Amino acid sequence: MFRGSMVALITPMQANGELDEAALEALVAFHLENGTDAIVAVGTTGESATLDYQEHRHVVKRVVDLVAGKVPVIAGTGSNSTAEAIEMTSYAMQDGADACLLVTPYYNKPTQEGLFQHYKTIAERVAIPQILYNVPGRTACDLLPETVERLASISNIVGVKEATGNLDRGRDILQRCGDRIDLYSGDDATAMELILLGAKGNISVTANVVPKSMHELCVAASAGDRETAARIDATLADLNKSLFLEPNPVPVKWALAHMGFGDERGIRLPLVPCSDAIKPQLLAAMRKAGIDC
Repeated sequence: MFRGSMVALITPMQANGELDEAALEALVAFHLENGTDAIVAVGTTGESATLDYQEHRHVVKRVVDLVAGKVPVIAGTGSNSTAEAIEMTSYAMQDGADACLLVTPYYNKPTQEGLFQHYKTIAERVAIPQILYNVPGRTACDLLPETVERLASISNIVGVKEATGNLDRGRDILQRCGDRIDLYSGDDATAMELILLGAKGNISVTANVVPKSMHELCVAASAGDRETAARIDATLADLNKSLFLEPNPVPVKWALAHMGFGDERGIRLPLVPCSDAIKPQLLAAMRKAGIDC
């Protein structure tokens, strides 16, 4: 249903932490001009954890309006409360999102049966297409392939973002689920290899700053053109690493501010702005990736 380079969009903020509407508009235009295939609004990279409900809904609706149907908009609506996730997913559907991305419940450590019932309940209550999101390094909760296989039988669960970076895990999901559910990479460093294995695209942090390159990498890998994909991937390898030298989205917000999108101080506590220690490495990686700094 969704394909290619899907940017996990930051939520631009002013130095005082307020939403930066002008930067958001410019950033969406930047992606529409540079080949991004879908925009994920208010996922974890979009600081969903520190936006209140009204802000969360506002950003999703604003991105939908700015995109104006040119590419799909996928709203981050996951929560560790099933009732809250249902509410946010329902709002996203009302506000025009094309799908929702639902991170596994964090902190409360549900069993695999609990995860199955969580996602099943949301899918039954809200008809919008839904993408599962597994990132155990952040959530302390691992959605296993056998549970993905069970969930693949639910018609509006259409994909899974697998962010472990474990290619064997991706291969297992593909073998179990076939074409019943789409697999997406959630790890920029291994996205090329996962797409070559059969994943349908990459939900990407790196695409925030190099949308054209990430789109071209996804196109090449989806076509089975390893040589072209690997050449692009090599230019992005240092950037993929540097954007995670500090907790996401701290480095990517600094990089985008350096490119003219928002204020590098525009991030909410408990995260703090990018430290001076990593800026030279990040800047070098940006230049290697072809960004005019």
